[in-house]
Amino acid sequence: MAQVHPTAVVDAGAELSQTVRVGPYAVIGPGVRIGEGSEIGAHCVIEGPTTIGCDNRIHAHAVIGGAPQDMKYRGEPTALEIGDRNTIREFCTFNRGTAQDAGVTRLGDDNWVMAYVHLAHDVQVGHHTILANNATLAGHVHVGDWAIVGGLTGVHQFCRVGAHAMTAFQSHVSQDVPPFMMVGGNPLAVHGFNVEGLRRRGFSAERIAQIKRMHRLLYRNGLTLEQSRAAIQALHGQVDGGDADLTLMLGFLASSARGIVR
Repeated sequence: MAQVHPTAVVDAGAELSQTVRVGPYAVIGPGVRIGEGSEIGAHCVIEGPTTIGCDNRIHAHAVIGGAPQDMKYRGEPTALEIGDRNTIREFCTFNRGTAQDAGVTRLGDDNWVMAYVHLAHDVQVGHHTILANNATLAGHVHVGDWAIVGGLTGVHQFCRVGAHAMTAFQSHVSQDVPPFMMVGGNPLAVHGFNVEGLRRRGFSAERIAQIKRMHRLLYRNGLTLEQSRAAIQALHGQVDGGDADLTLMLGFLASSARGIVR
C-alpha cells in the first residue's frame, strides 16, 4: 500500500502505486493516477484527471491539475499529464487543458521546475528543461527539450521556446524563440546562442560552429527571414550529426505562427 500520512485526504477514485508517499495534509482527488516512487509533499492539492508518472518529487503546497483559468472553460473533460523523474518545487500551479486545444497540458520527463512556476492550460513542456523561480507560461505555450526559462520570465500565450534555447532573468517573451538562441529583455532581443549548454550536452565543436553560423545567418548578416532559411538549408551535409540541428531549426521557423524574435 502507498504510504499516506494520516492527515492526508486521498479520494477513493485516485490510483496510487504501492511505493507512492503522500505527506501531511495533502489532498488528492478522484481521477488522479500516481506512478511508482513518486512523492507528494505536505499540503499539496492534486485534482484530476491527472496522470503523474514514476519517481517524481512534488514539494509542499503545489496545486496540480486544477481547472484551466480560461473563461471559455465549461467543465469539459480535460487532463494534465506529467512524465517521470521531475522535480516540482513549492507553490507551483499546473492547470489542465481546454477543449479549444489538445485538451491536455503536458510536462515531460526529467524536468527541474523551481518554486512558483505556473503552467497554464494546454502548455506543452518537453524533457530535461529548467523552469526557474516564478517563470509563468501562459496558455498554449510550447517549450522544447533542454530549454531553460529564466526566473520571473513571462511567456505570452501561443508562443514557443525552442529546444536548447535560454531566456534570461525577467524576459518578456511575446514571439517565438528559435532553438539554441539566448534571449533577454523587454523588448525581447537575441544575445547569442546557448554555446555553454551545448558543450555540456556533448555537442561536437563542428556542430557548435554550424549552430553559430545559423545564428549569424538569422541575426547578424542582414538577411531577410526567407534568405536566412535558404542559407541554413544550404548547410545540409557539411557536418557529421549537424543535419538534425538544421532540420530542427528549419522546422521551427516554418511552423512559427507568431513570428520569431528578431
